[in-house]
Amino acid sequence: MEINEIGKEILKDGIRRGFFDGDERNLGEMIALIHGELSEALEADRLDLYTRVDIKEINNLSDDKFKEEFLKNIKDTFEDELADTIIRLMELATYKGVDLEAHITAKNRFNNTRGYRHGKKY
Repeated sequence: MEINEIGKEILKDGIRRGFFDGDERNLGEMIALIHGELSEALEADRLDLYTRVDIKEINNLSDDKFKEEFLKNIKDTFEDELADTIIRLMELATYKGVDLEAHITAKNRFNNTRGYRHGKKY
């Protein structure tokens, strides 16, 4: 599934679960929530909370067993918080009508034309 299609599914799920309720979302709030997920990823790293199981195996379990294993082995880990960040970012991009896939492709192409560290110290 392409990035924009995943974004549409994420937004649709957010609407279904009541996070939009037909109201316009506050852009600042949406960006702050993305930032919050990144802060949670940082804290997970500081606490050395990483997924130590094969996520692909867990994804193949029945729903009940999947939820049990996710809560035990993945919830609140660095990887989980990164996934939350991407989910919120994709939801925002879709909500705002951004063709995220095209912009990622263009930005990556542009970055490949730039010099070492983009001419900066770091």
